[in-house]
Amino acid sequence: MTSFPHPVPAALADLIAARLRVIGDPTRIRILDTLRGGELSVGALTEQLQTSQQNASKHLGVLHAAGIVGRRKEGTTVYYRVTDAGVFDLCELVCGGLQNQADHLSTLMEATR
Repeated sequence: MTSFPHPVPAALADLIAARLRVIGDPTRIRILDTLRGGELSVGALTEQLQTSQQNASKHLGVLHAAGIVGRRKEGTTVYYRVTDAGVFDLCELVCGGLQNQADHLSTLMEATR
């Protein structure tokens, strides 16, 4: 894992914030989770996520522009895949933090009974 300087330079803080905004959308998180299993077409993603093709394509475009997913075209079908698996590490860290928070809250609730 690469470390970053402290204090964080403003330009780097801007880049980090931009990256977090890209993956900070529930639909994009669900898309990435679905693509964790491998490459899928827009149609397959749309079906699995129960969303419109327009909505899925919009979010895939944002993820692609950020370099998080890659795409290839085969005939009239476009397939997407995760190209930056580091986003899964970040999601795991966030989930771990959420689990710790939930555990702490549960402990507090039990103590008040």
